[in-house]
Amino acid sequence: MNFSRTRVALALGAAGALLLALIIISPMLMTSIPSFIGEGGTDPDCTGGSQSEEASDSAASDIPVDYLKLYKEHGEKIGVQWNILAAVGKRETDHGRSELPGVKSGTNSAGAAGPMQFLISTWGGKARIEMSSRFNGYASDGDGDGVGDVYNPADAILGAARMLKRNGAPEQVRRALFVYNRAWWYVDQVEEIAKRYAKSGEVEVPPQADDSCDEPLVEAAPNDVVAKILSFALAQRGKPYLWGGTGPDAFDCSGIIYAAYRTAGLSIPRTTFGQWPFGMKISQGSEQPGDLVFFNSGPGTGPDRPGHVGMVVSKGQMIEARCRLCGPIKVTGYASRGNIVGFTRPLQNPDIVEQLTRLRKASL
Repeated sequence: MNFSRTRVALALGAAGALLLALIIISPMLMTSIPSFIGEGGTDPDCTGGSQSEEASDSAASDIPVDYLKLYKEHGEKIGVQWNILAAVGKRETDHGRSELPGVKSGTNSAGAAGPMQFLISTWGGKARIEMSSRFNGYASDGDGDGVGDVYNPADAILGAARMLKRNGAPEQVRRALFVYNRAWWYVDQVEEIAKRYAKSGEVEVPPQADDSCDEPLVEAAPNDVVAKILSFALAQRGKPYLWGGTGPDAFDCSGIIYAAYRTAGLSIPRTTFGQWPFGMKISQGSEQPGDLVFFNSGPGTGPDRPGHVGMVVSKGQMIEARCRLCGPIKVTGYASRGNIVGFTRPLQNPDIVEQLTRLRKASL
């Protein structure tokens, strides 16, 4: 697909391969129900976030009150569609009402447990985990008692929300569901249930998930150089994360920024550690498109040595290649993200100012 920009025209590379990660096996089989997200001919609303879905009469009558509250609370907290969470809970255990093995105790024949049917290994190695201990998994404390209990609905629903978020939701929700259970018929069934639970009859996705929202971002760029940088970066959405990647098929967090600036004829440091001291420091609130936002995240990092970086595309929004298991390159919000170290403006580095001067002279 080609995107036509007013000031910049770029050809998109091939989309990256699907990420395959931890898989949860469903204990029940059902007939496939074909359905698709995002059908319809209306233009997306690119001006704000995804609207909170109201529950349909079907949802209110089918979902226990305490479960509905948890789906909404943890869906909003983590940033995934509550009706997708609810549909997973319905598909797996009928919101915990199933009497099959593994729902309230033990595991089923596939090793899955709890109302959201986590593999014990995926949860963290055992059914109940002290949250103060070290473990590798999605065990979560949804009720604040300090224990991640796979059989506790509050804990299990929070864990499911975190897993879906890490694998692409809310933007790439079908991809995230595929990782939850590696079967497209399962994805179709969950999506169909989620549509019935929403008053609108749809599974809403954030506006930044629609490619046609790229053009307004580019058009709002403060100058042609930033427009070219943004246009390249946005065109990489959907490609996978690859540590050390600088394209064209995959990138890491600093690699996509390095490549975007190179497209504009500018040379900046390759790594996050090099990019942090390179740009002029700016205060939060004064950032603009093309600036960089840094996070204290990753091994060997700290408050004065950030290990993750994203590029600001509009106030409160950035494009980032986050990690191998975090889903594809996408536009996400940074305003509520923890561990922000600071913001920089590479275009005000003296070396970049000199490079821009040379480029202008060469174009005369």
